[in-house]
Amino acid sequence: MHHPFRAFARTLSFAHPLGRFRSFEERLGIAVFTLALIFATTHSLWAHEFKAGDIEIVHPWSRATPEGAAVAAGYFTLKNHGSTADRLVSATGDIAGMTQVHEMAVDAQGVMTMKQLADGLEIPAGGEVTLKPGSFHIMFMDLKQPVKQGQPFKGTLTFEKAGTVEVEYAVDAMGGEHDDHGE
Repeated sequence: MHHPFRAFARTLSFAHPLGRFRSFEERLGIAVFTLALIFATTHSLWAHEFKAGDIEIVHPWSRATPEGAAVAAGYFTLKNHGSTADRLVSATGDIAGMTQVHEMAVDAQGVMTMKQLADGLEIPAGGEVTLKPGSFHIMFMDLKQPVKQGQPFKGTLTFEKAGTVEVEYAVDAMGGEHDDHGE
């Protein structure tokens, strides 16, 4: 016996875009693909940038510290869109009593050393400098409070030519290797 209503409903189910995906696995695959697509297209929105003159500060971040820690570090990428070099000369952080621009390097004896960059950090014209673990970084000393994952804090960066800009540091987990944000 022929049922015209069933035939019509079956035709409609194949005409609907999701009607072709009958199995749970197919629908789950579409859902996962859609979520991955949303993540990929919005990931850059999670990074945050700041600007001072020709200098772009890309995604300042720090790591959570253990209770009682006296120091923390800050990282970011500086991009100079100008035609002349500029220099990061100082920094502040709401969490710290004192903040300095530091460099880590290996000395002639193979020992890792850390020192303040008394003359600041040059950002070449049209170039960029990345402050990252084991290299240039912002050193927050005399912490007023522990740095906690997910609780951003504010600070300032002062450039020789571009002036001072307020920034906000995102805070990763303790020991996080989060040095590729905003790239």
